[in-house]
Amino acid sequence: MGFRYELTSPTGKVIDPEKKYVFVSNHTSIMDIMLMCILHPKHPICFVGKKELVKIPIFGTIYKRVCVMVDRKSMKSRTDVYRRCAQRMNEGQNIVIYPEGGVPDDTSIVLDEFKDGAFTLSSKHHFPIAVYTFIGLKEMFPFDSGKGHPGKVKVILNDILQPNESKEEMKKNAFELMYKSICINK
Repeated sequence: MGFRYELTSPTGKVIDPEKKYVFVSNHTSIMDIMLMCILHPKHPICFVGKKELVKIPIFGTIYKRVCVMVDRKSMKSRTDVYRRCAQRMNEGQNIVIYPEGGVPDDTSIVLDEFKDGAFTLSSKHHFPIAVYTFIGLKEMFPFDSGKGHPGKVKVILNDILQPNESKEEMKKNAFELMYKSICINK
């Protein structure tokens, strides 16, 4: 599709192909999903995604197989996500969660407030969180189909957070790492 990527890791940390992770990143484009798959060819991935997308013809059929779906309006569904994600990880999969909970409609928002899901999952089931920031996809492949262009996406592996921190501390650290990366690379 005309995209390339450049991966950097300011901390020097790398993803261990033998470990399971919760992968998180900012969410600005549908290409974020494809990029996460390309970055981790040795890590089977399961996404956490909103249930409404199942209704899209053809895509919905595939989506059901690669996602743990959540109905954000249902407390029972939101609670059950942790159990289903832990089950998938015990089966050898890694979980991808976009902590903003979706792409903000307001394109001026740099990074939306984070939901607790990824950080609760990590602390409850002791999985490290790999924090990424994707720079450029918001402009290159926006949700407005009349805009966009090919180019090089900057991918930053900000850090790998260990589950020995509190859920709130991990959430705060991940947000700050992503926000700082976005602001520095504008």
